[in-house]
Amino acid sequence: MVVMIEYIWLGGNDELRSKTKVLHNSSHEFDILIDDLPKWNFDGSSTGQAIGTDSEVIIVPRALFNDPFRGSHHKMVLCDTETPSGNPLANSHRRWANSLFNEKLDEEPWYGVEQEYFLYSPETNMPLGFPKNGFPKEQGQYYCSSGANNAFGRHIVEEHLKLCLIAGINISGINAEVAPGQWEYQVGPCLGIDCGDHVWMSRYILNRVAEKYGIVVNIEPKPIKGDWNGSGCHTNFSTKNMREGTENYTGLQYIEDAIEKLSKKHMEHMVLYGSGNEERMSGKHETADYNVFTHGIANRGASVRIGNDVARDQRGYFEDRRPSSNMDPYLVSGMIFRTTCLD
Repeated sequence: MVVMIEYIWLGGNDELRSKTKVLHNSSHEFDILIDDLPKWNFDGSSTGQAIGTDSEVIIVPRALFNDPFRGSHHKMVLCDTETPSGNPLANSHRRWANSLFNEKLDEEPWYGVEQEYFLYSPETNMPLGFPKNGFPKEQGQYYCSSGANNAFGRHIVEEHLKLCLIAGINISGINAEVAPGQWEYQVGPCLGIDCGDHVWMSRYILNRVAEKYGIVVNIEPKPIKGDWNGSGCHTNFSTKNMREGTENYTGLQYIEDAIEKLSKKHMEHMVLYGSGNEERMSGKHETADYNVFTHGIANRGASVRIGNDVARDQRGYFEDRRPSSNMDPYLVSGMIFRTTCLD
């Protein structure tokens, strides 16, 4: 039996990279588990992660998924990057986040992540739906739209959804977004470290699908300047107490306490919530001001939003609307947990 394993990791600029290892087994069955996979290495001098005279970077298998491209029994594995001595590289944050979750397993943190992105034409270097020169009609007709004059790139979006489900990613929905060529998919609910694993792997699959059609995925927070929406990665969060409440405290009260803690560490979060996010968070286009923490019920212009149903039911989750589309989900999930549950 032959099994192909796609090892996937983050390069020096948080770009997704991968290479294939072929494993052989004399038996006719090959049930791969994460512990069965060996560590591997790559040339870090070619990815901006090491120097040529000491170029070996170790990739450590962490999260295993079905390979929806090769099918059958083949797998994809998301990896940490480490030095040969075992220290995580500067942008390898999974170990840090997992250590935080392990401090309070009884909190049972759930995350739901809303990944926005643009699909770009390499011929025009503009989003699909934008003309070669000038701009399309103003925003309004594109959100959750249908029709060839409104929705651009649906074939990529639909294929991505199906392949994520085959891979075992907990993807829960898709929709066209406010600007032409802009889309969103939702991952979750995911428990703890699974959030980062599933978001990174879903991004990898999206890149591969778009590659097939010669289209580029753009997850910059504000790729089109001016009066156009940027892209965020809104992160919904709850703990067991927020979802259920306790004998003397409602879930909503736990949520309000968590938001109060977030308000006191606003800028500590913002510096880790994605590069270029200050351009997106202008206070316009359904965003809060980058420098000011706000919260409210059903307010999509606030830093943190509580839904009407949560306020009514006195339990549930809150939405942190500050993370940008290019955020590292390990950093964001870890920071939210640390501030609300450990500090």
